[in-house]
Amino acid sequence: MSLSPVRTKRLQDRWLLTSSDSAGLVSETDAYSKTGYTSYRRGDDNVTEKFEEMTVAELKELLKERGLPVSGKKAELIERLAEQPVQHEPVEEDVEETTEEEVAEEVLEEDGDEDVDANDDDDDFDDDDDFFEDWDEEDEVHIARQKPELDEATSAALKIRKEQADSMPSFRRQEWFRYKRLSRTGWRRPKGLQSKLRLNKKYRGSRVRIGHRKIASVRGLHSSGFEEVLVHGPDELEELNPKTQAVRIGATVGNRRRLKIHSRADDLGLRILNRRDITPRGDLR
Repeated sequence: MSLSPVRTKRLQDRWLLTSSDSAGLVSETDAYSKTGYTSYRRGDDNVTEKFEEMTVAELKELLKERGLPVSGKKAELIERLAEQPVQHEPVEEDVEETTEEEVAEEVLEEDGDEDVDANDDDDDFDDDDDFFEDWDEEDEVHIARQKPELDEATSAALKIRKEQADSMPSFRRQEWFRYKRLSRTGWRRPKGLQSKLRLNKKYRGSRVRIGHRKIASVRGLHSSGFEEVLVHGPDELEELNPKTQAVRIGATVGNRRRLKIHSRADDLGLRILNRRDITPRGDLR
């Protein structure tokens, strides 16, 4: 497998930067090979240092380029490279020199081509009368969730409740950290006489107390500020206020009646907190 020109150029610039250095490296290595010293450790230190600074991957790439085996440790790879050094010829890049006048002429020609292409595009657009025929605006328009109309006091109370909820500790039953089955359960009141959780030791968790309750003015409201109303049929939506109340459909309601609730709530402008994407199937179509 041969190296790419960019990779070869980078290796040459890194390790064989100057022609004099590379020529000296090759000549010294050939001299040692003629005298019978086959190990790279008996050669010049500069040769070993340059190969030792290279990574194993770079050494293997050089070995592949020279047609040598790439198996073995790093010391064996360096020994093979030192025994059969190859002088790389630098890759010359042809750089075309252009004058300022030629550059200006090319820019003018490109501008003219762009104007022609723009005119062609305008003609194609005018000819295409059915460009927006399949455009579906409903799929592209984002519909924001309905928000309640709240006064300043209620909005401030909701912010306070959010801060209280963020700072509230997690209530765990005692010994929850010792048994995995207890970590999956909720809170249980400690009843032991020597229970450290009941005795309020600092190295145990927090107990459930009435002081952890939230602000009373917005207690029970949805996080958005709506008052939740449990609904089981479309007839229960008639007396609701869409400005302050939102609908939560009961879990036992089937898809047939749920679709009716969805349709009637959309007509009345009510928000459904647990709306589902129901695909009509069978007799629901």
